[in-house]
Amino acid sequence: MSGQVLCSVASFFPSHRLGFASALPLALLFFQLAAASRASADVGVVLNESLDEDFDRISSTGHSAVYFSRICPESPVKLRLCRPGEFGSIMSNYINIGEDESYEWNIVPLNIYLYGVEDPRNRPLFASNKIKRLLEERYRGNYLRAYCTTEACLTSSKSEWREMVAATMIRGVYIFAVSTSQQQDQQLIAEFNNSANRNHFNGVTRNCADFTKHIINAYFPHAAKADYLNDFGMTSPKAVARTFTHYGLRHPESNFRVMHFAQIPGITKRSRTVRSGTEQLFHSGKLLVPMALISYYTVPVVTVSYFTTARFNAQKEFERHPASRSDVLSGTQEEIAGTHADWKRLRKSLDSIVAENGFGNDRKHRKRFFKRLDESGTPSLDESGAAWMDITVDGWSARVGLAASNVLARGSDSALCYEFLLARVDHILSSPARGRETMIEFNQDWASLERASARNTLEKNRITLAKAQSAPSPEGRGQSAARELRPGTITPGRSPAHSGVVASAATRNPSSPLCPQRAATSPESAFPRDSRPADRIQFSCDIS
Repeated sequence: MSGQVLCSVASFFPSHRLGFASALPLALLFFQLAAASRASADVGVVLNESLDEDFDRISSTGHSAVYFSRICPESPVKLRLCRPGEFGSIMSNYINIGEDESYEWNIVPLNIYLYGVEDPRNRPLFASNKIKRLLEERYRGNYLRAYCTTEACLTSSKSEWREMVAATMIRGVYIFAVSTSQQQDQQLIAEFNNSANRNHFNGVTRNCADFTKHIINAYFPHAAKADYLNDFGMTSPKAVARTFTHYGLRHPESNFRVMHFAQIPGITKRSRTVRSGTEQLFHSGKLLVPMALISYYTVPVVTVSYFTTARFNAQKEFERHPASRSDVLSGTQEEIAGTHADWKRLRKSLDSIVAENGFGNDRKHRKRFFKRLDESGTPSLDESGAAWMDITVDGWSARVGLAASNVLARGSDSALCYEFLLARVDHILSSPARGRETMIEFNQDWASLERASARNTLEKNRITLAKAQSAPSPEGRGQSAARELRPGTITPGRSPAHSGVVASAATRNPSSPLCPQRAATSPESAFPRDSRPADRIQFSCDIS
């Protein structure tokens, strides 16, 4: 839990108990949540995947938080009802939020928590520590000026308010939600705003999962429970999510559903599946073997306990109960989550089309592209928080948009944009189910890739034609064409399963690490068989 055996804890509440463009589908999804919040809102258990660092690498406990669709932050430490156009919030506590006061909890807008920006259309498409740091500093300047002034809060990476900004850059996120009434939300707001917000951490009895459990049980008594047997006397995030899921399924009127926000493709460490205590012992040889040697009679107990009471798979629950509302954006289970056969077919489609066009061994380059992009570039944010990457290598420079709103913008380099989107699609299709975005989002990624391919091809055609017209001789034009690396196209207007995807021309500078030298590709293998001879023009990676 954020690098700790369990996350930060608190003195739970008061002393008494509480009774267009490429981002359009995702934007619609959030607009539906905002619209629905005025009539039928949600509360949910947030289950964050485990970070591969510190003690969490051993425990795999992950992190727990609370989702509200009708409650929004008046400030990081004060609640109010959401206004029209707002998307809800996430409330969480940690061992050390790191602000000037030792607060028990903070609350942040939903999109800030997931993506680091207010508008989901500006969400980042590439995850790196550099970009996350920029988003953290933007959040601090816009929301924490009155709460974060000390040197430790400003500069320390241990200040855990940072984990509440662009969480999907470092981990996958699941939200298990049920409907609430406005009266319930108003009661919670009053109780929190009138109680002291002071941190009283105890990793065993008052951790982040206990915090979530108490809020959920304030809405629905006994809906969330601990599993002391499988978690060795503590409350874990997975136990809270599992028992709340069971509650939702036992009460059909609660409108139980699950949302999944996959970790953003990039160079940050990939998060891991959340596990209970006995489950981690069962799966981890580093822990199970010493236990078997020291206390062999406990191994059967751990195994039986895990298989009989602790099994729970968040991804499968999402696939069974994917979030979908008919008021704005409707979709079947298969349309939202996709089936195993759908994803397998898409992966084979991409592989076969790339191979048919002579680029069957190009996947290694696509896998290295993210690392080269991060090493060669300097990221920045515009006024809306959308990320850009400026790249300068050996005197050659270019700029590419790395957000849903600007990746296809006029100022985004067409070749880099295409290469980036191709690497992103390849990453998604190569990931396990929990590492993939929804099918709705992926269809939008594919549409963006189609547009990037068409724009890149037009730009290369224009530049190559201009070079050919200004060349001193036919021999010069032939030499230029011989330097072609990886032309490509996608058939516009067709579904992902049938579109022709070819690996892209990487950059404009063949000496750049983003565009390694490659053998020339023949026109016959690089273009569809039914293309006209006049259309079969090769292009060089060193276009200027």
